[in-house]
Amino acid sequence: MSAHSEDQPTAEIEAAEHTSHGGKKAIVAALVANAGIAIAKFVGYLITGSSSMLAEAVHSVADTSNQGLLLFGQKRSERPADKLHQFGYGRNRYFYSFVVALVLFTMGSMFAIYEGIHKIQHPEDLSSAWVAIAILVVAIGLETFSFLTARKESLPLKGDNSWWHFIRNSRSPELPVVLLEDLGALVGLVLALAGVSLTMITGDGVWDGIGTLCIGALLGVIAVLLIIEMQSLLIGEGATDKDQALIDDALASGRVERVIHLRTQYMSPDELLVAAKIAFPTGITLREVAAEIDAAEARVRAVVPAAKLIYLEPDLDRDTVH
Repeated sequence: MSAHSEDQPTAEIEAAEHTSHGGKKAIVAALVANAGIAIAKFVGYLITGSSSMLAEAVHSVADTSNQGLLLFGQKRSERPADKLHQFGYGRNRYFYSFVVALVLFTMGSMFAIYEGIHKIQHPEDLSSAWVAIAILVVAIGLETFSFLTARKESLPLKGDNSWWHFIRNSRSPELPVVLLEDLGALVGLVLALAGVSLTMITGDGVWDGIGTLCIGALLGVIAVLLIIEMQSLLIGEGATDKDQALIDDALASGRVERVIHLRTQYMSPDELLVAAKIAFPTGITLREVAAEIDAAEARVRAVVPAAKLIYLEPDLDRDTVH
Protein backbone atom coordinates (compact mmCIF):
# COMPACT_ATOMS: atom_id res chain seq x y z
CA MET A 1 0.00 0.00 0.00
CA SER A 2 1.10 3.55 -0.55
CA ALA A 3 0.04 6.98 0.63
CA HIS A 4 2.25 9.93 0.04
CA SER A 5 1.84 13.45 -1.30
CA GLU A 6 2.44 14.84 -4.74
CA ASP A 7 2.84 18.50 -5.68
CA GLN A 8 -0.37 19.95 -7.08
CA PRO A 9 -0.37 22.23 -10.11
CA THR A 10 -0.44 25.94 -9.28
CA ALA A 11 -3.95 26.40 -10.69
CA GLU A 12 -5.33 23.65 -8.47
CA ILE A 13 -3.66 25.12 -5.38
CA GLU A 14 -5.11 28.53 -6.20
CA ALA A 15 -8.58 26.97 -6.59
CA ALA A 16 -8.29 25.31 -3.17
CA GLU A 17 -7.15 28.59 -1.59
CA HIS A 18 -10.08 30.42 -3.20
CA THR A 19 -12.47 27.90 -1.68
CA SER A 20 -11.05 28.41 1.81
CA HIS A 21 -10.63 32.20 1.62
CA GLY A 22 -13.93 32.65 -0.22
CA GLY A 23 -15.81 30.78 2.49
CA LYS A 24 -14.15 32.86 5.21
CA LYS A 25 -14.90 36.09 3.35
CA ALA A 26 -18.59 35.18 3.05
CA ILE A 27 -18.77 34.26 6.74
CA VAL A 28 -17.14 37.52 7.88
CA ALA A 29 -19.43 39.59 5.64
CA ALA A 30 -22.48 37.81 7.08
CA LEU A 31 -21.22 38.21 10.66
CA VAL A 32 -20.68 41.97 10.34
CA ALA A 33 -24.02 42.51 8.59
CA ASN A 34 -26.01 40.40 11.06
CA ALA A 35 -24.41 41.98 14.13
CA GLY A 36 -25.37 45.46 12.93
CA ILE A 37 -28.84 44.31 11.89
CA ALA A 38 -29.46 42.62 15.27
CA ILE A 39 -28.73 45.83 17.18
CA ALA A 40 -30.99 47.86 14.89
CA LYS A 41 -33.82 45.34 15.20
CA PHE A 42 -33.68 45.26 18.99
CA VAL A 43 -33.87 49.07 19.04
CA GLY A 44 -36.81 48.86 16.68
CA TYR A 45 -38.55 46.31 18.88
CA LEU A 46 -38.08 48.46 21.99
CA ILE A 47 -39.62 51.44 20.15
CA THR A 48 -42.48 49.66 18.37
CA GLY A 49 -43.22 46.51 20.39
CA SER A 50 -43.47 44.52 17.14
CA SER A 51 -43.21 40.74 17.59
CA SER A 52 -42.02 40.41 14.00
CA MET A 53 -39.20 42.79 14.83
CA LEU A 54 -38.35 40.82 17.99
CA ALA A 55 -38.37 37.52 16.09
CA GLU A 56 -36.11 39.02 13.42
CA ALA A 57 -33.80 40.43 16.12
CA VAL A 58 -33.43 37.00 17.73
CA HIS A 59 -32.95 35.51 14.24
CA SER A 60 -30.09 37.97 13.59
CA VAL A 61 -28.50 37.16 16.97
CA ALA A 62 -28.68 33.46 16.08
CA ASP A 63 -27.14 34.15 12.66
CA THR A 64 -24.34 36.22 14.19
CA SER A 65 -23.60 33.42 16.67
CA ASN A 66 -23.67 30.93 13.81
CA GLN A 67 -21.08 32.83 11.80
CA GLY A 68 -18.88 32.93 14.89
CA LEU A 69 -19.25 29.15 15.22
CA LEU A 70 -18.34 28.62 11.56
CA LEU A 71 -15.17 30.69 11.96
CA PHE A 72 -14.33 28.81 15.15
CA GLY A 73 -14.88 25.49 13.36
CA GLN A 74 -12.53 26.54 10.55
CA LYS A 75 -9.87 27.51 13.09
CA ARG A 76 -10.22 24.21 14.97
CA SER A 77 -9.99 22.23 11.73
CA GLU A 78 -6.50 23.64 11.06
CA ARG A 79 -4.98 21.83 14.04
CA PRO A 80 -2.29 19.35 12.90
CA ALA A 81 -2.89 15.61 13.11
CA ASP A 82 -1.77 13.94 16.33
CA LYS A 83 -1.68 10.46 17.85
CA LEU A 84 -5.35 10.61 18.90
CA HIS A 85 -6.67 12.07 15.63
CA GLN A 86 -4.30 10.68 13.05
CA PHE A 87 -6.32 11.96 10.09
CA GLY A 88 -6.43 15.47 11.53
CA TYR A 89 -9.25 17.70 12.75
CA GLY A 90 -10.85 18.64 9.42
CA ARG A 91 -14.27 17.33 10.40
CA ASN A 92 -14.59 20.14 12.93
CA ARG A 93 -15.96 22.14 10.02
CA TYR A 94 -18.78 19.63 9.61
CA PHE A 95 -19.44 19.43 13.35
CA TYR A 96 -19.77 23.19 13.88
CA SER A 97 -21.90 23.54 10.75
CA PHE A 98 -24.22 20.92 12.28
CA VAL A 99 -24.30 22.91 15.53
CA VAL A 100 -25.19 26.01 13.49
CA ALA A 101 -28.22 24.20 12.04
CA LEU A 102 -29.35 23.25 15.56
CA VAL A 103 -28.92 26.83 16.81
CA LEU A 104 -30.92 28.16 13.85
CA PHE A 105 -33.71 25.70 14.66
CA THR A 106 -33.85 26.29 18.43
CA MET A 107 -33.02 30.00 18.76
CA GLY A 108 -34.50 31.15 15.48
CA SER A 109 -37.38 28.93 14.46
CA MET A 110 -38.82 27.78 17.78
CA PHE A 111 -38.70 31.24 19.34
CA ALA A 112 -40.36 32.88 16.33
CA ILE A 113 -43.12 30.23 16.24
CA TYR A 114 -43.77 30.66 19.97
CA GLU A 115 -43.81 34.46 19.70
CA GLY A 116 -46.05 34.36 16.62
CA ILE A 117 -48.66 32.12 18.27
CA HIS A 118 -48.60 34.32 21.37
CA LYS A 119 -49.16 37.51 19.37
CA ILE A 120 -51.95 35.93 17.31
CA GLN A 121 -53.72 34.89 20.51
CA HIS A 122 -53.01 38.23 22.22
CA PRO A 123 -52.53 40.87 19.49
CA GLU A 124 -51.05 44.23 20.47
CA ASP A 125 -51.01 47.61 18.77
CA LEU A 126 -47.73 48.87 17.31
CA SER A 127 -46.26 52.25 18.16
CA SER A 128 -43.99 54.12 15.72
CA ALA A 129 -44.52 51.54 12.99
CA TRP A 130 -42.63 53.72 10.52
CA VAL A 131 -39.49 53.24 12.63
CA ALA A 132 -39.82 49.47 12.24
CA ILE A 133 -40.36 49.80 8.51
CA ALA A 134 -37.29 52.02 8.11
CA ILE A 135 -35.12 49.59 10.09
CA LEU A 136 -36.38 46.61 8.09
CA VAL A 137 -35.66 48.36 4.78
CA VAL A 138 -32.09 49.13 5.89
CA ALA A 139 -31.72 45.54 7.13
CA ILE A 140 -32.86 44.22 3.75
CA GLY A 141 -30.11 46.27 2.10
CA LEU A 142 -27.41 44.94 4.46
CA GLU A 143 -28.64 41.36 4.17
CA THR A 144 -28.68 41.65 0.39
CA PHE A 145 -25.00 42.65 0.49
CA SER A 146 -24.20 39.61 2.65
CA PHE A 147 -26.19 37.28 0.38
CA LEU A 148 -24.57 38.59 -2.80
CA THR A 149 -21.11 38.14 -1.23
CA ALA A 150 -21.90 34.51 -0.37
CA ARG A 151 -23.34 33.96 -3.85
CA LYS A 152 -20.24 35.42 -5.53
CA GLU A 153 -17.88 33.25 -3.48
CA SER A 154 -19.99 30.15 -4.23
CA LEU A 155 -20.04 30.55 -8.02
CA PRO A 156 -16.61 28.93 -8.66
CA LEU A 157 -17.70 25.85 -6.70
CA LYS A 158 -21.20 25.78 -8.18
CA GLY A 159 -20.00 25.75 -11.78
CA ASP A 160 -22.76 24.91 -14.26
CA ASN A 161 -24.87 23.04 -11.70
CA SER A 162 -28.09 24.37 -10.19
CA TRP A 163 -28.05 26.03 -6.78
CA TRP A 164 -30.06 23.15 -5.35
CA HIS A 165 -27.46 20.70 -6.68
CA PHE A 166 -24.69 22.82 -5.15
CA ILE A 167 -26.33 22.85 -1.71
CA ARG A 168 -27.08 19.12 -1.77
CA ASN A 169 -23.71 17.98 -3.14
CA SER A 170 -21.15 20.48 -1.85
CA ARG A 171 -18.57 18.88 0.46
CA SER A 172 -17.63 22.32 1.80
CA PRO A 173 -20.25 23.15 4.45
CA GLU A 174 -19.76 26.86 5.16
CA LEU A 175 -20.93 28.41 1.88
CA PRO A 176 -24.22 26.43 1.66
CA VAL A 177 -24.90 27.29 5.31
CA VAL A 178 -24.27 31.02 4.81
CA LEU A 179 -26.24 31.04 1.54
CA LEU A 180 -29.30 29.44 3.11
CA GLU A 181 -29.04 31.60 6.24
CA ASP A 182 -28.85 34.78 4.19
CA LEU A 183 -31.68 33.67 1.92
CA GLY A 184 -33.80 32.84 4.96
CA ALA A 185 -32.93 36.20 6.53
CA LEU A 186 -33.92 38.09 3.36
CA VAL A 187 -37.27 36.31 3.03
CA GLY A 188 -37.81 36.69 6.79
CA LEU A 189 -37.24 40.44 6.56
CA VAL A 190 -39.78 40.68 3.74
CA LEU A 191 -42.28 38.71 5.86
CA ALA A 192 -41.62 40.97 8.86
CA LEU A 193 -42.07 44.04 6.66
CA ALA A 194 -45.35 42.64 5.36
CA GLY A 195 -46.56 41.87 8.89
CA VAL A 196 -45.72 45.32 10.23
CA SER A 197 -47.18 47.07 7.15
CA LEU A 198 -50.46 45.14 7.30
CA THR A 199 -50.74 45.80 11.03
CA MET A 200 -50.24 49.52 10.40
CA ILE A 201 -52.76 49.58 7.52
CA THR A 202 -55.49 47.48 9.16
CA GLY A 203 -54.87 48.39 12.80
CA ASP A 204 -55.03 44.66 13.59
CA GLY A 205 -52.01 43.31 15.52
CA VAL A 206 -52.81 39.76 14.38
CA TRP A 207 -50.93 40.43 11.13
CA ASP A 208 -47.75 41.07 13.07
CA GLY A 209 -48.18 37.69 14.76
CA ILE A 210 -48.85 35.98 11.43
CA GLY A 211 -45.68 37.49 9.99
CA THR A 212 -43.73 36.22 12.99
CA LEU A 213 -45.21 32.72 12.64
CA CYS A 214 -44.28 32.62 8.95
CA ILE A 215 -40.71 33.62 9.83
CA GLY A 216 -40.53 30.75 12.33
CA ALA A 217 -41.83 28.23 9.79
CA LEU A 218 -39.35 29.44 7.16
CA LEU A 219 -36.41 29.15 9.56
CA GLY A 220 -37.59 25.69 10.60
CA VAL A 221 -37.57 24.43 6.99
CA ILE A 222 -34.09 25.84 6.37
CA ALA A 223 -32.77 24.47 9.67
CA VAL A 224 -34.10 20.95 9.02
CA LEU A 225 -32.57 20.97 5.53
CA LEU A 226 -29.21 22.03 6.97
CA ILE A 227 -29.42 19.45 9.76
CA ILE A 228 -29.98 16.66 7.21
CA GLU A 229 -27.12 17.81 4.97
CA MET A 230 -24.62 18.48 7.78
CA GLN A 231 -25.45 15.19 9.52
CA SER A 232 -24.65 13.35 6.29
CA LEU A 233 -21.32 15.18 5.95
CA LEU A 234 -20.48 14.59 9.60
CA ILE A 235 -21.00 10.83 9.28
CA GLY A 236 -18.80 10.83 6.20
CA GLU A 237 -19.65 11.24 2.52
CA GLY A 238 -17.73 9.82 -0.38
CA ALA A 239 -16.67 11.53 -3.59
CA THR A 240 -19.35 12.82 -5.93
CA ASP A 241 -20.38 10.53 -8.80
CA LYS A 242 -18.33 12.65 -11.20
CA ASP A 243 -15.18 12.50 -9.06
CA GLN A 244 -15.69 8.80 -8.35
CA ALA A 245 -15.72 8.11 -12.09
CA LEU A 246 -12.64 10.27 -12.63
CA ILE A 247 -10.76 8.41 -9.90
CA ASP A 248 -11.81 5.04 -11.29
CA ASP A 249 -10.65 5.97 -14.80
CA ALA A 250 -7.38 7.42 -13.48
CA LEU A 251 -6.60 4.22 -11.57
CA ALA A 252 -7.46 1.86 -14.43
CA SER A 253 -4.63 3.05 -16.68
CA GLY A 254 -1.06 2.03 -17.39
CA ARG A 255 -0.45 -1.57 -16.37
CA VAL A 256 -3.40 -1.64 -13.98
CA GLU A 257 -5.79 -4.23 -15.42
CA ARG A 258 -8.84 -3.05 -13.52
CA VAL A 259 -10.12 -1.60 -10.23
CA ILE A 260 -11.40 -4.46 -8.08
CA HIS A 261 -13.06 -2.15 -5.57
CA LEU A 262 -12.88 1.54 -4.68
CA ARG A 263 -13.90 3.39 -1.51
CA THR A 264 -13.72 7.14 -0.88
CA GLN A 265 -14.55 9.42 2.04
CA TYR A 266 -14.05 13.11 2.77
CA MET A 267 -12.01 13.58 5.95
CA SER A 268 -12.51 17.35 5.56
CA PRO A 269 -13.83 19.55 2.75
CA ASP A 270 -10.31 19.76 1.31
CA GLU A 271 -9.08 16.23 1.99
CA LEU A 272 -10.43 13.11 0.31
CA LEU A 273 -9.41 9.60 1.37
CA VAL A 274 -9.14 7.10 -1.49
CA ALA A 275 -8.72 3.38 -0.83
CA ALA A 276 -8.72 0.85 -3.66
CA LYS A 277 -7.66 -2.66 -4.59
CA ILE A 278 -6.22 -2.71 -8.09
CA ALA A 279 -5.39 -5.72 -10.25
CA PHE A 280 -2.08 -6.23 -12.03
CA PRO A 281 -1.21 -8.84 -14.65
CA THR A 282 0.75 -11.93 -13.68
CA GLY A 283 4.50 -11.78 -14.06
CA ILE A 284 4.88 -8.15 -12.99
CA THR A 285 7.77 -7.51 -10.60
CA LEU A 286 7.57 -5.82 -7.20
CA ARG A 287 9.57 -2.86 -8.47
CA GLU A 288 7.17 -2.45 -11.39
CA VAL A 289 4.17 -2.64 -9.02
CA ALA A 290 5.62 0.13 -6.84
CA ALA A 291 6.23 2.33 -9.87
CA GLU A 292 2.72 1.72 -11.22
CA ILE A 293 1.16 2.58 -7.84
CA ASP A 294 3.10 5.86 -7.72
CA ALA A 295 1.93 6.66 -11.25
CA ALA A 296 -1.69 5.79 -10.36
CA GLU A 297 -1.59 8.12 -7.35
CA ALA A 298 -0.25 10.95 -9.52
CA ARG A 299 -3.03 10.40 -12.06
CA VAL A 300 -5.71 10.51 -9.35
CA ARG A 301 -4.37 13.72 -7.82
CA ALA A 302 -4.18 15.31 -11.26
CA VAL A 303 -7.94 14.89 -11.81
CA VAL A 304 -9.12 15.21 -8.17
CA PRO A 305 -6.71 17.47 -6.21
CA ALA A 306 -8.59 16.89 -2.94
CA ALA A 307 -7.42 13.23 -3.00
CA LYS A 308 -4.55 13.80 -0.56
CA LEU A 309 -4.75 10.43 1.19
CA ILE A 310 -4.47 7.50 -1.21
CA TYR A 311 -4.07 3.85 -0.17
CA LEU A 312 -3.74 1.34 -2.99
CA GLU A 313 -3.60 -2.42 -2.49
CA PRO A 314 -2.13 -4.40 -5.40
CA ASP A 315 -3.58 -7.78 -6.33
CA LEU A 316 -3.47 -10.21 -9.22
CA ASP A 317 -6.20 -10.00 -11.82
CA ARG A 318 -7.75 -13.33 -10.89
CA ASP A 319 -10.01 -13.24 -13.93
CA THR A 320 -6.92 -13.80 -16.05
CA VAL A 321 -5.18 -16.30 -13.73
CA HIS A 322 -5.60 -19.95 -14.79
